[in-house]
Amino acid sequence: MPAAHPPAPGRAASLDPESWDEVRALGHRMLDDMIDYVAGIRERPVWQPLPDGLRAELRAHLPDEPVGIEAAYADFRRLVEPYATGNTHPRFLGWVHGGGNPAAMLGEILAAGLNANLGGRDHAPIEVERQVVRWAASALGLPETAGGLILTGSSMANFIGVLCARRRALGADVRRLGLGEARLVAYASEGAHACLPRAMDMAGIGSDALRRVPVTADRRMDLAALGRLIEADLAAGFTPFLIAATAGTVDSGAVDDLAAVAGIAREHGLWFHVDGAFGAFVALSQRLRPLVAGISEADSVAFDFHKWGQVQYDAGCVLVRNQQHLADTFAQNVDYLQHETRGLAGNAPWPCDLGPELSRGFRALKVWMTLKTYGAEGLGRVVEACCDRARELVARVDADPRLELLAPAPLNVVCFRVRDEHDADTLNHDIVVALQESGIAAPSTTRIGGRLAIRAAFVNHRTRPEDVDILVDAVLSLAGALRGATTG
Repeated sequence: MPAAHPPAPGRAASLDPESWDEVRALGHRMLDDMIDYVAGIRERPVWQPLPDGLRAELRAHLPDEPVGIEAAYADFRRLVEPYATGNTHPRFLGWVHGGGNPAAMLGEILAAGLNANLGGRDHAPIEVERQVVRWAASALGLPETAGGLILTGSSMANFIGVLCARRRALGADVRRLGLGEARLVAYASEGAHACLPRAMDMAGIGSDALRRVPVTADRRMDLAALGRLIEADLAAGFTPFLIAATAGTVDSGAVDDLAAVAGIAREHGLWFHVDGAFGAFVALSQRLRPLVAGISEADSVAFDFHKWGQVQYDAGCVLVRNQQHLADTFAQNVDYLQHETRGLAGNAPWPCDLGPELSRGFRALKVWMTLKTYGAEGLGRVVEACCDRARELVARVDADPRLELLAPAPLNVVCFRVRDEHDADTLNHDIVVALQESGIAAPSTTRIGGRLAIRAAFVNHRTRPEDVDILVDAVLSLAGALRGATTG
C-alpha cells in the first residue's frame, strides 16, 4: 500500500545545519550583540514606539520558503530589538518588571540547548527546580514539608493557591464533581492584584465571591473590616475558605499585616495565602525583613523571580506549606504517567503531579544560576537599593511645593503628581505619556483616592540616585511645557 504522504525528493527532514561552525560563529555574534545591548542600555531610550511600517511587517503571513537564520537574525535586529518593553533600562519605572541579569541570560542559552521537559521523569533539571524551591521555601521560613513549582508568574501561582485552598475546603470530590452547592467566599484587600478575582473566576467560584476588604490610611487591609465581613458571611450561610494577604500592593507597595492576617485565618480555619509577587523578596533583606513578618505562616505564597529576583522573564513561583496539598489538588493516575522505582519513570512525584502543566520548560536553570551567582545577600542588597531610590524620590517630592505625594511609600513604589489647580489629572496623564514617548523614563499612572498619580516602581538593580533626579527634572520640565502649550 503506498504511503499517504510520500517524502519530498531532494530535501532533508532534519533541521540541523550543514555547517555547525557557521552556527557557532553566528551564535557568538548574537551573544556579543546582546551583551553590547545590555551593557550600553543607558545610552538607549527607555522605550520607543514601533513604527507603523515595521508593525505591518510583523503582521505578514507565514512564509512558505525559508529565509535562513542569518536573515531571520537581521530581521530581529531591525524589527524587534529597538522596540522592546524597556524594562532592562534603569529608568523603566512604570511596572514591577525586573531588569534581568547576565547569569540568567546565559542560563537561558544553556536551558535552550538542553531542551529539557520538566513535566516529569528522572533527570537532573528536575532536581535543579526542586533545589530552587527548597532554597525559596527556606528563605521565607517555611517548613521542610513545603513544596512548590517554578511557573510563568504570580498569576498562575495565585491560581494554584486558590485551587489548593478550594481542594482543602471541599475535599477530593471537588475534582470530580465540581463545586456543587458550595457557597465559598474568600477575602483580599481593595489593593490586591486583579489576578486574584480572575483566579476565583477560573476556579469556578466566581469573582464576586472574592470579598474586597477596605484598606486603612496606609493602604493595608483593615483587619477589623475583615473580621466583620467574615462574620457577616458566616451568618448568611456562606463558607469562607481563603484569606489572601498582599506583600507589596501593585498600586502603592503596601504590605498587609501578615502576622495578624495569619492569626485571623487560623482562628476561622481558613487557608492563608500571600501574594508576594515582588514583596516576598523583602525577606532577603535583614534591614527590611520585619515588614513581611508572618509570611512564614502562610499556607501558600506566590511570587516572581522575574521581578525583584532580577531573573529574565518568565520565572514565577508558588510555594505551599505542605507539598501534599499540591499532590491532592493535581495528581492523576493515568497509564502513560505511571511511576517506577527505576529508569526514566523514577524519582516521583514529578512536577506534573504538583501542578496543571505536563509540558514545562527549564525555567529553573536561570533562577538557579542567578541565586548561585549573586546569593541571597546580593539580591537583598538590590531590594534595599530599590527602596532607597523610593525614599530619595519621596524626599524630592516633599521638598518641592510643585509636587505632592498621594500615598505612603513603605517599599519601592511612589505615587506622586504635579499640583495643578485646573485639571491635575489630565496634566499628569499627559506628562506620563510624554515621558514614555521621549525615551527619558517610563513611569505609569494609577489612581489613589480617585486622583490620578504618576507611579514610579523601583525594581531594577541598575537604577541609581541620578535616575531619580532625571525623572523628577523631566516631570517638572514637561509640566511647564504642557502648560505653556495649553495657554499659548
